[in-house]
Amino acid sequence: MAKLLLLHAPQVVFTTSRSLVSVTALYRRPLLLNSKFTSSDSHSSSHVLPRIRRFSARAFDDSPTSSTELEKDQPKDGASPVARDEEYPTGEMVYEDRNAWESFVVKFRMLFAYPWQRVRKGSVLTMTLRGQISDQLKSRFTSGLSLPQISENLVKAAYDPRIAGVYLHVEPLSCGWGKVEEIRRHILDFKKSGKFIVGYINICGLKEYYLGCACSELYAPPSAYSFLYGLTVQASFLGGVFEKVGIEPQVQRIGKYKSAGDQLARKSISEENYEMLSVLLDNIYANWLDGVADSTGKKREDVESFINQGVYEIEKLKEEGLIKDIRYDDEVISMLKERLGVEKDKKLPTVNYKKYSGVKKSTLGLSGGRDQIAIIRAGGSISRVKGPLSTPGSSIVAEQLIEKIRSVRENKKFKAAVIRIDSPGGDALASDLMWREIKLLAETKPVIASMSDVAASGGYYMAMAANTIVAENLTLTGSIGVVTARFTLAKLYEKIGFNKETISRGKYAELLGAEERPFKPEEAELFGKSAQHAYQLFRNKAALSRSMPVDKMEEVAQGRVWTGKDAHSRGLVDALGGLSRAIAIAKQKANIPLDKKVTLVEVSRPSTSLPDILSGIGSSVIGVDRTLKGLLDELTISEGVQARMDGIMFQQLGRDSFAAPIIDLLKDYLSSLR
Repeated sequence: MAKLLLLHAPQVVFTTSRSLVSVTALYRRPLLLNSKFTSSDSHSSSHVLPRIRRFSARAFDDSPTSSTELEKDQPKDGASPVARDEEYPTGEMVYEDRNAWESFVVKFRMLFAYPWQRVRKGSVLTMTLRGQISDQLKSRFTSGLSLPQISENLVKAAYDPRIAGVYLHVEPLSCGWGKVEEIRRHILDFKKSGKFIVGYINICGLKEYYLGCACSELYAPPSAYSFLYGLTVQASFLGGVFEKVGIEPQVQRIGKYKSAGDQLARKSISEENYEMLSVLLDNIYANWLDGVADSTGKKREDVESFINQGVYEIEKLKEEGLIKDIRYDDEVISMLKERLGVEKDKKLPTVNYKKYSGVKKSTLGLSGGRDQIAIIRAGGSISRVKGPLSTPGSSIVAEQLIEKIRSVRENKKFKAAVIRIDSPGGDALASDLMWREIKLLAETKPVIASMSDVAASGGYYMAMAANTIVAENLTLTGSIGVVTARFTLAKLYEKIGFNKETISRGKYAELLGAEERPFKPEEAELFGKSAQHAYQLFRNKAALSRSMPVDKMEEVAQGRVWTGKDAHSRGLVDALGGLSRAIAIAKQKANIPLDKKVTLVEVSRPSTSLPDILSGIGSSVIGVDRTLKGLLDELTISEGVQARMDGIMFQQLGRDSFAAPIIDLLKDYLSSLR
């Protein structure tokens, strides 16, 4: 989120250029049906303000630890001692049929379940996946989809004798590819139970089809939209815009992949940024092709050939065997009724996502054993303290998370801990304080970091303190680099007739406040040195945490964003997989037999206290003036350096995905007043 203070003060930024870059699955704007890389050139960018996902130069900073401390225990030349992926358990689900006694116990427990937890025998679990999917648990008072609850519902449904199958509607998704991979994995695991899982899709985009094709059967209506056209990445540049309005960005970039500085100062893409984005795009596209080929039984080259035909008729998907049949929703329901022996004039027995989320695992005999593993969820932007606009689960508040980490460290019942991270970073001080607490926790019991959509910059900073890091193939991670930026507004002030005079004491007093003039030579030198120092501290701490020589870390740092797969091959990540694999590794590290059940304790469960419920409802009528003041503060006040990946978003075109977050927030606020 752009801070107006950035026009007045330099900021140190560890970024991956999320502010002005988005990787998109094309299926909403027919005019953009290309899969090539596009960017503004030096002419067009100087005349037109580009559409942007987010304009930000939020700072990534260093740790307060000195570089001497960080380097004293660095390994010498040679490979990192980090274990290889195959040395870790896979965590893959193995479905086991229940014996007669276990089945009897489950049925007995069902008799005494609360009325709202009872499900009719032969029911179909119905779930609709759409929009954003949170990595946090949701309480019954909050709306929206929760990845943990989606995953748990599919596991419960696999073992629940009352559930005959699953009917899954897949609508346009706004989540990242990491969550998509996790859901797909649970769909494939559910199929091991032998029950059906039928998918239904109205708008066939890349993410939606990637999930849908994993189902046993996939259907679509005759009027469904097919937008399987490929992927594109777009980079926008503000150099020409600033030039026209009289703003001069003074950028000090440390790391050749620091594209955030390019976006402020350049008019076209750099070779390094082009290289980085192209590799990310290749990884996503290749992963999609492999997954679809595996699910449909087709050759990879055949799937790619189909994509390159630009097919928009849903009939072609049926002809190619990419969907089972073309049917309306009521026709699919009629088919399911016939399959389950339900009379035509009777209603198909179903249980929806929200109600089934209330069914306890213990009722189904899925509760764990005596050994406990703590699950600590950390999702959203990082801040040190709770802000006026914070809602429960919407961000990582360091003081709250630190309290939870300490409670896990002090509780001897927990044999290990898994920290689930879904964050692009944020406040650098907060990131470092949490890093310290996670490191202390890792000294007392095994700690595994599990990455979701993104765990970069401040998010990766946290993960570095864990004993083992697990990421999805397409998790966005890394982003170890620095860029400092300050804006000189002399020409702008002259154009609008504004004048500002500064009186100061101290040689460098005006370094942070005199935006009405360019840097003096000695100020520019200090500006650059501070950025270099910040980068070295961050890089060295990363090297120490990964048991990697500094020079080797330098090769993979320099502000570059990696997918989980590439980060793994370069030693930034230990294993590839989801939360289930992280739990299996935690059991291994804690010397718990892999076939032994454990109890997973969600430390970050949503609060059901009245203040938090009211806070989660949002600023509708209560505290309107406070909310408006908070919006203004967010635009004008910076509470220190940020360790943030203003990163690369993988989204679908045609939504409000390019609007700045502050605009989205204002829209949500205004909507709440209707």
